[in-house]
Amino acid sequence: MNRTREVAVVVVGAGQAGLSSAYHLRRAGLRPDHDFVVLDHSPGPGGAWQFRWPSLTFGKVHGMHTLPGMELTDADPARPSADVVAEYFADYERTFDLRVRRPVDVRAVREGTGGRLLVETSDGTWATRSLINATGTWDRPFWPRCPGQETFRGRQLHTAQYTGPEAFAGRRVVVVGGGASGTQHLLELAPYAAATTWVTRRPPVFREGPFDQEAGRAAVALVDERVRQGLAPRSVVSVTGLPLNDAVRKGLADGTLDRQAMFDRITPDGVAWRDGRRVAADVILWATGFRAALGHLAPLGLREPGGGIRVEGTRAVADPRVHLVGYGPSASTVGANRAGRAAVRDILRPTAGAVGGAAA
Repeated sequence: MNRTREVAVVVVGAGQAGLSSAYHLRRAGLRPDHDFVVLDHSPGPGGAWQFRWPSLTFGKVHGMHTLPGMELTDADPARPSADVVAEYFADYERTFDLRVRRPVDVRAVREGTGGRLLVETSDGTWATRSLINATGTWDRPFWPRCPGQETFRGRQLHTAQYTGPEAFAGRRVVVVGGGASGTQHLLELAPYAAATTWVTRRPPVFREGPFDQEAGRAAVALVDERVRQGLAPRSVVSVTGLPLNDAVRKGLADGTLDRQAMFDRITPDGVAWRDGRRVAADVILWATGFRAALGHLAPLGLREPGGGIRVEGTRAVADPRVHLVGYGPSASTVGANRAGRAAVRDILRPTAGAVGGAAA
């Protein structure tokens, strides 16, 4: 399809941040498929949640915030979170008539004519004056490089490829990573694996007590400062610490969560440290997080020398037509909701009173 269609706003991504943005566009009076479009490359509703491993039940999910305008009620905590959230997102899209187009791959965003951006996709090209980028991180798993990695005779996989603990029965597993995914993997694997070893670059920080609003604001402020400086953002979770719940307490007590410093090299049959220690392994599971999926924005030259995109509010400083939601300080479910609302308010402020003609 070669024709270029014109809309006021293009939303890229239909996870929490993208759907929140679309909701606020709809609420402001903009019409889907006329004034704005929502493009999503996933096969169905649910954002990154649809790809979570089946053993991550909804009851194990930490900090899932509902989308604006519609609560998630009566969810069975024993059901896989992938199923619960996918159904909720699908119902949300239908309820507010958001008309998400999928699967559509956004390949590049380039400078167009007349101050417009050209959004090139697998389903043709859109010209727009405003882009809300809500692509998240799931498509960019981070794989650290380590000496000897290519010599390992066992299996290496990332959290993005993890499907549950049963596949690791009787295997010796090294889990790398000090975030929530790493601890969840270890607690799940312990009853199945022959042995587990937990390694992290920095000692994990466990958080006692409730995570109140003041603590949340302080954590977001730390991430926000990095983004303002044009540095690659750290996740909000990385500065909040790990919640010390009953399962984690048990894992600490029985040795499942006995953290070791990061190994120095990978050997054909395991991992090794400079002091001579070795651990034999059949599997290395990299629970090392994700990076923002922003490759399609590369033609606009938004990245700073520090590796990130400098943002003020939700606008990219280098190109104010581009809004990043679910990025840096808004990379949480509640943060994504707020960022979606803020981006829409910012976009519509210059054209207040002319919403119906926004695509002209």
